[in-house]
Amino acid sequence: MLDLMPLRRFIYTLTMYLLTPVILYRLAVRGLRYPDYFSRWRERFGFFSDPHIHDSIWIHAVSMGEVNAAMPLIDALMQRYQGTPFVITTVTPTGSDRVRRVYGDRVFNVYLPYDLPASIRRFLKRVRPRLIVVMETEIWPNLFFECRTRGVPIVVANARLSEKSLRGYGPVRPLAKSALASAHYVAAQSMTDAARLRDLGADPDRLGVVGNLKYDMSVPAELKAQALSMRAGWGARRPVWIAASTHEGEEEPVLKAHAAVLRKFPDALLLFAPRHPERFRQVALACRSFGFITRTRSEGGGADADTQCFVVDTLGELLRFYASADVAFVGGSLVPIGGHNVLEPAALSVPVIVGPQTFNFTDITASLIEAGAALCIADGDALGAMVIRLLADEHLRKRIGDAGRAAFEREQGGVLRTVGIVEKVLEERGIGDRKPESSQSH
Repeated sequence: MLDLMPLRRFIYTLTMYLLTPVILYRLAVRGLRYPDYFSRWRERFGFFSDPHIHDSIWIHAVSMGEVNAAMPLIDALMQRYQGTPFVITTVTPTGSDRVRRVYGDRVFNVYLPYDLPASIRRFLKRVRPRLIVVMETEIWPNLFFECRTRGVPIVVANARLSEKSLRGYGPVRPLAKSALASAHYVAAQSMTDAARLRDLGADPDRLGVVGNLKYDMSVPAELKAQALSMRAGWGARRPVWIAASTHEGEEEPVLKAHAAVLRKFPDALLLFAPRHPERFRQVALACRSFGFITRTRSEGGGADADTQCFVVDTLGELLRFYASADVAFVGGSLVPIGGHNVLEPAALSVPVIVGPQTFNFTDITASLIEAGAALCIADGDALGAMVIRLLADEHLRKRIGDAGRAAFEREQGGVLRTVGIVEKVLEERGIGDRKPESSQSH
């Protein structure tokens, strides 16, 4: 039978090269609104100074959300493989900023190159990984094939695949199937994800349900004290709710909901945390256009007693503001984005509200709703009434919050199971505890 895979890869790679000008144009357009997209652009083609590291453990996480999910795993691997260099790649500036703030020079952080063979080869030549851990849904055919060619084992961790994403592979599905089949292990979040990943091409003998690493996130011990301190500055007894990780198309429903909340609770405060930095300014302007007394985190640091909307226009602080809220609406769920991480507020015993579009977090959201730890609204028009209902009923808030915390604790353990998988893969390859080669030998 004729093997069409080389032809498919050739067509895919040719298409990627032909699309490179379009990709660069898109990068430039995003850079106009968020200048960090202009910087370090050469890294996206595998050009960066040789860090002189060898036998590194490489972890790839697309953006800040994936980085946050990966952090417990990164910490555990750094503890297990002390003395081993770690490389963490991201795609977005927000993800890169998060890595650099948390890990500093303890890791080497660089952007993942575009899925062009020459770019991937340049990257691999400079970081010489002993293993790559790919977080969640990043299946890049040339990346997987080049790693396979060089004998670099691939572990797909916290793997998830929505029905929409499965359909979205379309004409490149055979190529994605071959790429995924080359992974040494695929650690799925749930049985549903495992079934879809198996349909896409994961080897059933190297596929397992490990659980969601987001359940293993650590809650800083000082978080509660920080939250109480912030609440004292705002007015300790004020009703406070947060609209987090919102997208375009969700701001107006949130602001209309807050107008309704203010009619019931005139001293209520809305914490507004847009998902992307390029929307920070637009959201602040929208709050003011509604007539709300508005302050932003970057302008003054905190809210006053008379502030009605407080825009969290900084990165890496969302957990602190979740801890300060009585109720949390998690965005990306009123528009077809697929929702965002509902576990952060649940871990803090904060009642969660989501819209109907949660296909990226179907199992987690469904489990929280079933456990009585989250509430789903039909559309944006229902948001205000739901927030009012929760703010008016302290006992209901406590019951939902306690259920969220219990569900969060019940599902923990995915990090240890994933570390065990990494250990096994490295041992099978005969490189489990191999000491990094001296850079002098190269």
